[in-house]
Amino acid sequence: MTAAPAIEAQGLTITRSGATVINDASFVINRGDYVGMVGPNGGGKTTLLQALLGVIPAAGGSIRLFGRDKKTFSDWERIAYVAQDAINFDASFPLTVRELTGLGRITRDRLGRPLRQEDWHAVDEALGLMEMDDLADRRIGRLSGGQKQRVFVAKALVRDPEVLLLDEPVTGVDADTQKRFYKKLSDLNASHGLTIVIVSHDLAAVFCRMSKVMCVNRDVYIADITDDLEPNEILREVYGDHFHFVFHRHECTGVFADE
Repeated sequence: MTAAPAIEAQGLTITRSGATVINDASFVINRGDYVGMVGPNGGGKTTLLQALLGVIPAAGGSIRLFGRDKKTFSDWERIAYVAQDAINFDASFPLTVRELTGLGRITRDRLGRPLRQEDWHAVDEALGLMEMDDLADRRIGRLSGGQKQRVFVAKALVRDPEVLLLDEPVTGVDADTQKRFYKKLSDLNASHGLTIVIVSHDLAAVFCRMSKVMCVNRDVYIADITDDLEPNEILREVYGDHFHFVFHRHECTGVFADE
């Protein structure tokens, strides 16, 4: 059975301040894909995500979401986004984990209305998926960086989206926490069919955990991650001919293996 596209770009060009950031990109992300977006700093990864979300306009080309042109797409609850700086807020922020996650259930047409029982059930389910239910009543400012990241993913998941976009969600988080975070995303992808696109600098996690790699540095290259894929061949397209990534697939066993 042919997979149905979730996100399609054709000839996509994005400019900022007169400079081309993304040049003539064409790619397809299918429903159920788990995509690692990689590339050097300043290569346009965040800009590309923002263009897919309609935050910034495209200078040329087209974007289709679930088969519909982005210009006419309106069902944005099907797509969730966790920004790069999501956890950077005042530590005295008064909401609890459960209350913050509940904000994800508030839509434009429900502003000012109290959450219903079904909403709180969805909140508890999302916190359970991210293994944060035991901290539901703790103030968000008292959490570690890794715990905050999981709460913001829960807040994104609480609307039951079909696509989840994450921009460097584990920056500054310790290695063990990163491992558990990537494992949790793998579980969501496998058990719920959630389409995930995550910006990451952890190349080992990308090639061990994910189904596709998208390399971005003004130009965009995408490939299925299979046993036949030689990582350096695609990585050098954006990091340069001098780049050499030492990777052995057996390293996934024991480091990123399912627990």
